[in-house]
Amino acid sequence: MAVIRLALIGILTLLMAGTLQAGAIEVREFDDPVMEQRYRSLTASLRCPTCENQAINDSDAPVSRDMRNHVYMMLMDGRADMEIRDFMVERFGNYVLYNPRLEGRTFLLWGLPAGLVLAGGVLVALVVRARRNASARELSAEERARLEALINRGRTE
Repeated sequence: MAVIRLALIGILTLLMAGTLQAGAIEVREFDDPVMEQRYRSLTASLRCPTCENQAINDSDAPVSRDMRNHVYMMLMDGRADMEIRDFMVERFGNYVLYNPRLEGRTFLLWGLPAGLVLAGGVLVALVVRARRNASARELSAEERARLEALINRGRTE
């Protein structure tokens, strides 16, 4: 009797755990594979506002679930991807975009890497040019005389 009771408790526990897990899975129905790909692309490119660097398609946060629902509903309404992104930015701010737009506030973010590469290239060119000029420079008459004196002194010793 105790074995049967223990088995029933185990089975009920497994069923309850499976029910809880099944509640976390969202099922989205798409008639068009292109629409499904757009949904996946949009949810992968939008960041969860509460999670640390996690896309809304990977997040279990309630706000991510709401964002996924909005994306799905807007896609079903025939909205363009840009409209959906604009809506999310308007509602949650630029933080939700993994690739921020080029604006006055983000110009430094986009321009700094290119500027640093350009500055590094100019610096390398200047160093190479300075070394080339230093090695190609001819000795003055005084420097030649001094060099000859050092060479001759080394031979006599």
